[in-house]
Amino acid sequence: MPSTEASSSHKEAKPHSRPYMVSVQFKEQHFCGGFLVSERFVMTAAHCRNNSPVLTVVLGAHELQKKSGNLVRIKVESYHQHPDYSSKSFQNDILLLKLEKNAQLNDNIKWISIPTEEGDIEAGSVCSVAGWGRLETNGKESDRLMETNVTVMNNNKCESKWTKEDFSGDSGGPLVCGNTAVGVTSFGDPDLCNSPELPEVYTKISAYLQWIKSIIGNVN
Repeated sequence: MPSTEASSSHKEAKPHSRPYMVSVQFKEQHFCGGFLVSERFVMTAAHCRNNSPVLTVVLGAHELQKKSGNLVRIKVESYHQHPDYSSKSFQNDILLLKLEKNAQLNDNIKWISIPTEEGDIEAGSVCSVAGWGRLETNGKESDRLMETNVTVMNNNKCESKWTKEDFSGDSGGPLVCGNTAVGVTSFGDPDLCNSPELPEVYTKISAYLQWIKSIIGNVN
């Protein structure tokens, strides 16, 4: 599991500059992030479905509360949680959502590439995260898509800091390095968002490529 600490303050993303971003919703309320990995599948965190049996996704959004023609809501047809997911340890915290119909791609709705082979992200790499959740300590959830840069930490350094597991308001969104989604936001301390004391932890996508392929076939 890669982990990060914030390397810059959060800011509002340029509208539709991250067209792969998805709002995962229960009863039309945002509670997790996600990202489009093909026209038919959204990737998110497995724990996002813990207490929500029926989910929908919203594509093409920047302001969630703004009713615009850019927003597309699609029901989820089937849920593919990793068979070894543990709600206690958050191991294998990855979930694929098969949509009822293909997403119609346009300037505001596009999928993002995932790794094609297993590998680690080098410690010290600067990547980015985005979402509608809380991106700073004691902050409020945002109606507009926010983003921040983060620095990848050494796994051993991260593990030495974690004694409990909790997750913040924007689980399920992607850790993006370059133009590739390399991680799924899994957990962090909601009172110390992306801090060096308790860094944010991500599920490493490249460790699950065979499982992903078995469900959605070849992507990218």
